Amino acid sequence: MYARLVLYTLGSGGRSTAQALSDELAPAISALKGCESVTFFGDDTDGEYGLFVLWETKDDADAAAQVIGPRLMKGLSGSVEEPPKLRLFEVLNR
Repeated sequence: MYARLVLYTLGSGGRSTAQALSDELAPAISALKGCESVTFFGDDTDGEYGLFVLWETKDDADAAAQVIGPRLMKGLSGSVEEPPKLRLFEVLNR
């Protein structure tokens, strides 16, 4: 099992952008092969937001990144203070 973690900073007033991304992408991610769960999260006080997805396999995670990555980047374009941080981790215990 693998965990994809994406962190991005939208700054103050970024909640509506974060919510719109979540509303659009959560169902799309959930529908992809190998998705175990998807969670969008954030902190309105500092404008930090992100998503966490559990994937059955690394191949599933990589395939999803090819589909969802461009949609995420388009949704963040012009809104982020710095490039998003994207990481893939092997799950050690669940």
